[in-house]
Amino acid sequence: MKIKVFNADGSSAAEKEFPVPQFEGDKGLQALKQVILAVQANKRLGTVSTKTRSTVHGTGKKPFRQKGTGSARQGSKVGPQHYHGSVAHGPQPRDFSHSVNKKMRKLALSRALFDRVVDGEVAVIEKWEVSELKTKLFNDLLGKVAPTGKLLVLDDSWADNTLLAARNINRVEINEASDVNALDLCNYDQVIVSEKGMERLLARVNGGN
Repeated sequence: MKIKVFNADGSSAAEKEFPVPQFEGDKGLQALKQVILAVQANKRLGTVSTKTRSTVHGTGKKPFRQKGTGSARQGSKVGPQHYHGSVAHGPQPRDFSHSVNKKMRKLALSRALFDRVVDGEVAVIEKWEVSELKTKLFNDLLGKVAPTGKLLVLDDSWADNTLLAARNINRVEINEASDVNALDLCNYDQVIVSEKGMERLLARVNGGN
């Protein structure tokens, strides 16, 4: 598939053919959905905890006699109907994680990449480099390639000076092609990747790890 490739300073571009896996119809969409749900679920800590009748601090003594008061009978002050009482059916610590096999992750990543390329939302740059460690220089470079929108910026590996220059730009998320997942590819307005980063990404979807 043809993708627009910008030179290192972003001033000009030409189309180049890349071996992006292609799909017909809905193939891979269900895998993409399952992987995205799994990634989101695996980010949940599951540490929320509410106090039940057995764990809330309070006395177990009967607050008043059973009959003759005109009030509803009460067995203790730690019930959920009382101030500072327990929580009925409240959330407890649990594991939200989903397990997804390697084959499904690869299919989902391939489908996500294909959809973004078809929609014209993937651009390639020869390499990421700035002459000085300045955020303005990197931001100016991005402005030539993608003036607006939230950007996912990928490389095979990041040089320290480039990484430091890019990390303070609010609309930019920086990652490496070896670590990016299907949710990352779907979560931004445009994906900009270096040529080495694209090689690494294509190696993953075409048979690599």
